[in-house]
Parts: sequence; C-alpha cells; structure tokens
Amino acid sequence: MKPTPPGWPRISSALIYDDPKRAIDWLCRAFGFEVRLLVEGDGGSVEHSELVFGDGLIMVSGEKPAKFPHYRSPTVVSGANTQSLMVYVDDAEAHLKRARDAGAVIETELETHDYGDDYWADRSYGCKDIGGHHWWFSERLRNPVMKK
Repeated sequence: MKPTPPGWPRISSALIYDDPKRAIDWLCRAFGFEVRLLVEGDGGSVEHSELVFGDGLIMVSGEKPAKFPHYRSPTVVSGANTQSLMVYVDDAEAHLKRARDAGAVIETELETHDYGDDYWADRSYGCKDIGGHHWWFSERLRNPVMKK
C-alpha cells in the first residue's frame, strides 16, 4: 500500500449528529477526543470537523440532505446504527469513569475477554453517546503470538 496522506489514518469515520457543536464538545469531554479542525458555515453550522484520538480520526457534522441525502443521525432513524466504533485506550477503567461521568449510556459494563493463549485478551466496555452512536472502548491486556 502507498502511504496515507500526511496526518490521515488509513480509515476514518464520519458521524452525523442533530447538534454537532454540542456533540463535538461532549466527545472531547467524555471520550478524550481533540478538535483538529472545525469549519463553520452560515449561522455557525458545522460544515466539517476533524476530531483526533491518538492516530485515529472521526469527522462530525449535522445532516446535509442536499449534499448527502442518505446520511442521518441515529435519533431520526429510531436509534438505528449501521456501524459501531471501536477505540483502544490505555486505561479502560479510567475511560469508563470519564464517559459515565459525562453522561454516556453504558450498555455493557467493563469486562475482560480472554480468547486464549493463541489470541488476545482485552478489557472492554460498550456505550452509547449523546447522539445515539454505539462505541466500544478496549484496553489490550495480552497480544497474540502471530503465526505465519
């Protein structure tokens, strides 16, 4: 593979929120994202944003029916999600506390998942954010021995 553009991960995700400014503030406070770029439009709307977490990146905006008629916030489709985001953190317990304190809906409490010596072990929890998007946060406890 060719290298990615400077400053961009191989894969990123775009999330749609009813109130993207509020969501951006909340994602930074609750999950530890940092705003890398915020492009505002008429009336202070969010035209584009880039939030980073380590080397990961998400883009947050509101609905833009004329440009992207198929992008919707989970709140307008009965809470449906077609993706669940998964993020590795350094300390899952501390991250869970931060998210819970900020009002994240914890759907799966912190658990250790051990898939055996040939695989990995993670400590993870699942939650829903203020816009209805589903997230998993995991701390790797053991890496697998890679076999070729």
